[in-house]
Amino acid sequence: MPAATLSRFRTGDTRTGSGRTLAWTAGLLSAVLTLLLVPGAGTATADDGRGVPVRMTHPEQDHAGAGLQRLRAGSSSATAAPLAISTGPAGLDVSSHQGNVDWTSVKNKGAAFAYVKATEGTTYKNPNYSQQYNGAYNVGLIRGAYHFALPSNSSGTTQADYFVNNGGGWTGDGKTLPPALDIEYNPYGATCYGMSQSAMVSWIREFSNRVQARTGRYPTIYTTTDWWSACTGNNSSFGATNPLWIARYASSPGTLPAGWSAQTIWQYSDSGTFPGDQNTFNGTLADLQAFAKGSYNPPPTSSWPTVQQGASGERVKTLQYLLKAHGSTLTVDGAFGPGTDSAVRSFQSANGLAVDGIVGPATWQALIVTVRQGSSGAAVQAVQSQLNSRGYSLAVDGAFGPGTDSAVRSFQSARRLTVDGIVGSNTWQALVA
Repeated sequence: MPAATLSRFRTGDTRTGSGRTLAWTAGLLSAVLTLLLVPGAGTATADDGRGVPVRMTHPEQDHAGAGLQRLRAGSSSATAAPLAISTGPAGLDVSSHQGNVDWTSVKNKGAAFAYVKATEGTTYKNPNYSQQYNGAYNVGLIRGAYHFALPSNSSGTTQADYFVNNGGGWTGDGKTLPPALDIEYNPYGATCYGMSQSAMVSWIREFSNRVQARTGRYPTIYTTTDWWSACTGNNSSFGATNPLWIARYASSPGTLPAGWSAQTIWQYSDSGTFPGDQNTFNGTLADLQAFAKGSYNPPPTSSWPTVQQGASGERVKTLQYLLKAHGSTLTVDGAFGPGTDSAVRSFQSANGLAVDGIVGPATWQALIVTVRQGSSGAAVQAVQSQLNSRGYSLAVDGAFGPGTDSAVRSFQSARRLTVDGIVGSNTWQALVA
């Protein structure tokens, strides 16, 4: 992956994250006071499983990822997020914590999309919402709104209506992301808001159905696998209708909640190139535009093959070409021997991956390089060689010219992928499957 592409995934200046950590320290103190002053606030679960209402004391600090940040700040082993691996369009999410955003700068740094906090509970509206939401649109970003849920305070229908009435709408103009539900660690007390798993699932379903009824789109669900497992029992019933916005500050999205075979958006860090949290879309820019219109589902992560020492064939050649694209001096012979194993392990170590010599989903996603007409090098040779193995007749010369472009588009059409001539994550996945 070119250095210019990798740079946007580095943690960078962490002053914003540090500022939020200080804010969360104040928030934790406020939460402790709430537990002391509000009767029943510390109760783990209400008798009927529907939870205990919380007193909203710091909504300006509650944002997508606030819970993850609080957990990291309270951990003695907390470290900066490692290099995240992806090739999809870059994005961010913001709230009133960021204030007015310089969207022209954000656009110039490469952002393609943004989510903006609109509401929390049924009483809070982001005072910076108009500047953030409209500002993103005005510079050409695809943007959407999200709601920070307080599920123990009122029904899913009530909060969905408040959200939609105050910015959480959707239109199929190709520039508006579906409304999103931020359902995560309770910033005011018990992790699951004192709710039983069945009550939580019912609340999310109610919110989701109400948003769909009013906007025509099921909401994107923002969560973490840990929270989802603990608070819904790892319920698998939302994957068929709701896009997943997964939060994990690591080198890959990791294990996903039950029901989803792939994430649509991955929030991988709370600081970096853009204001707010850093995100990446699972697909190409054309896929992102299709998602905004309601006609895109990401391919399952599990469709990445696994190769290791002893394997041979076209997949191994693709692996070797991609390792060469990242600086290796391997001979491309299609045989996964000790030299390839050593190169894989070196690459995994350099990119914060598990060093086991096994090329699975996380290592493939780290290796792939987005290429298109005008690109050149070993990654283009990998594409050309793969296409030739599928019946095309291309010179494996590393030059992505009109012939390679035509072959890529033909392959994409045959595989029912977005036909744009760009070899991004989805097309790579189809090539090596």
